[in-house]
Amino acid sequence: MSTMDGYRKGWASRYLREAKAELTAAKKTPYMAAGFILEALTKAQAAIYYSIGDPSFIVPIVHETLNTRQNVEEPILNFLVEIEKTLQQLAHDPKSDNEKTMEQVNDIIEFTSEIVELFGGGSS
Repeated sequence: MSTMDGYRKGWASRYLREAKAELTAAKKTPYMAAGFILEALTKAQAAIYYSIGDPSFIVPIVHETLNTRQNVEEPILNFLVEIEKTLQQLAHDPKSDNEKTMEQVNDIIEFTSEIVELFGGGSS
């Protein structure tokens, strides 16, 4: 299923690569891990946005869904809402357990990779 144009596919792939690099940097430099983890998560989120459409249309939907606490049936929208919640928690409390957080972000990046591949029609 290839639904992304070249522009969006390029940005999705770039953000995914950068998310992986940020997570690697977090693992290598624990004293700076919180910032790298936040960046990795933000870039994984951006990769999904570009995979499914124009971020300028998707971001408001995610924020509205989060703010109204709607029950979400759509799995990708639900995943984006959960990423946004995690981002807000990390921004509010960056001193959380970095090891546990890195594992969680790694899982998010793996799932993001699957989404990018699904909508992009190729491997990333």
